[in-house]
Order: sequence, then C-alpha cells, then structure tokens
Amino acid sequence: GIIDTVSFSSMTSRLYSFRKLFGSNRISGCALGAALTVLSSTAYPTSAWVLSTSLSNFQANAQQHRSFSSMKAEASNLSLAQFLCLSDNYGYLVHDPVTGQTAAVDTPCAKTYNEELNRRGWKLTHILNTHHHWDHTGGNLELKEDGVIVVGPQNEKEKIPGLDKAVGEGDVFEFAGSEVIVMDAGGHTKGHIAYYFPGQSKAFVGDCLFSLGCGKMFEGTPEQFWSSLEKIRALPDETLIYCAHEYTSSNAKFAMSVEPNNTDLVNRVAIVKAKRARDEPTIPSLLGEEKKANPFLRVDFSEEIQKNIGVTSSDTAAQ
Repeated sequence: GIIDTVSFSSMTSRLYSFRKLFGSNRISGCALGAALTVLSSTAYPTSAWVLSTSLSNFQANAQQHRSFSSMKAEASNLSLAQFLCLSDNYGYLVHDPVTGQTAAVDTPCAKTYNEELNRRGWKLTHILNTHHHWDHTGGNLELKEDGVIVVGPQNEKEKIPGLDKAVGEGDVFEFAGSEVIVMDAGGHTKGHIAYYFPGQSKAFVGDCLFSLGCGKMFEGTPEQFWSSLEKIRALPDETLIYCAHEYTSSNAKFAMSVEPNNTDLVNRVAIVKAKRARDEPTIPSLLGEEKKANPFLRVDFSEEIQKNIGVTSSDTAAQ
C-alpha cells in the first residue's frame, strides 16, 4: 500500500478533479493546494529530507526530538493566552508568571496583542516569528519596544521586521527557564520554522501543519514540505499543536473526501462541527489525534487515501 513512484502531473489532475466534484465553495483553495503539495511529494520517498541529511539521519533526528520530553524539569508551567486576530488568525502569548517574561508567537495584529497584554497585565519581552508573511509579522515593529527581542527564521532573516536573533533547524534556546527547540518547517515558505517547547508538550507550527490539514505551498518544494510534516509527526503524541489559523472545518471536508471510512476522522469531524456551532476554537489539537485523522500525516500509509486519489502501483514519474 505504500506509494513507490507517483506522477506529479497525474496527481495534479486527480486532485483538481476532486475540486470540480465537490465544488469551489466546499473545499478551500488552501486545502486543495496543500493536498497537492503533500500527495505529490510522496513520489520521492528517498529524497524527502532536503537538509543535506540522509533518511537514517532524519530518523535519528526524530528520535532526538522524542527524547526532549525527558529533559530536565521546566522552571515553571507557562501560561498561554490564545485569541483571534484579523479574520481567522490565532494570536498566542506565552507567559512565565515567575520571571514575568512574555513571548508573542507571530504578530498578526499589534492592536489585538496590546489589548490582550493590557487586559492581563503582562509585558511583552519576546516575539517568535515562524515565517515572513504579513499576517505573521505585521505587528512586529509596533510591538517592539526597548528590550523586546524578535526571534525569527535564519533563512528569512531579511524579511522579518525588527529581527534580533535568527534561528534555524536544531537551534535550542531558553525562554524563562524553558527550553525551546527550533525545527525547520519549510514548504509553506522556504524558511518557515516551528517552535517546540518539549517540557510544556507544545509546538507552535505556524502555517506548516493545520488541524486536519496543512498549509499551502507558496515557496518551498514538495520534498521540503513532506520532510517538515514528517518531523512534526515524529514528535510525541501528547504534543499540543498550535497552528496559526482556524481552518479545521474546511480541512475536514477535504479529509472526508479522501478517507471517508476512517472512523477516527468521522468522530473528529463530529467534534469539530459541534465546537464550531458553539463558536469554540478547534485549536490546539493533540498530535496523536492528528496522526489518526489528518490525511497529510497519513498519506504514505493509508491505502484508502491512495485508492481514492487514484494511485496505482504502475504510476511512474514519466506518466
């Protein structure tokens, strides 16, 4: 059931056939583009790791990420504020009650962040940017005051407003006594990164992975994107995934179109519908639950997904 070789062009036509079947108003362009990104990338199973690293090194790296959960105890439990920004972005403030340090994860809207900081009596000390898009960095300069440190991706450092510290894959830094591991999460943009707090079992993944979906590939390659998703998938199941948008309902429509007999997915969709009916967020989600229901974390082993998009053992790159 594992895809050995898949034609990029034939995969494209199959996915756009799904778009016509379900109608442009039922599957978002983001979900469709993301599907194309990941499903086509499985055509290159031996070259998916693009950071000059062999697949065996990737597996060792994944094991290393798992081991982070057993690192020294965190200095304190961090508080987290989650709130809507713009139309469907989520803003996050990570606060340490002991030191008073507060980090904004991306800055879609300075006004909303300032309102939340003032309401809680927190003072901003750090900004952690996942990538350069305006709805993730737009509030940087307005929020950056004396002493606020802006951290962002090394491979997009010229595009991050007010950047102080550039970080990349494998870098580890400390925030208020808690270790933060930087993961390359490229694909949506070339230099996209994610921030993993192992002691808190939290990962801030920006627009790389969504609940029941993943981001659209604007700049990266399919191989790069698939590598990023594999790395996130290798984290412990208890990891809470904090993505940047409330896209779960539209993602669920596409997920159901390719794996309708997945009972875990069916149950997740029912929960999502109930939460959205109550105007509740579907974020964060547990990584273990995403592994059971998110097609972009299942495409390399789900025979139902492969069958429903028309993959056969005879598919070749030339086709």
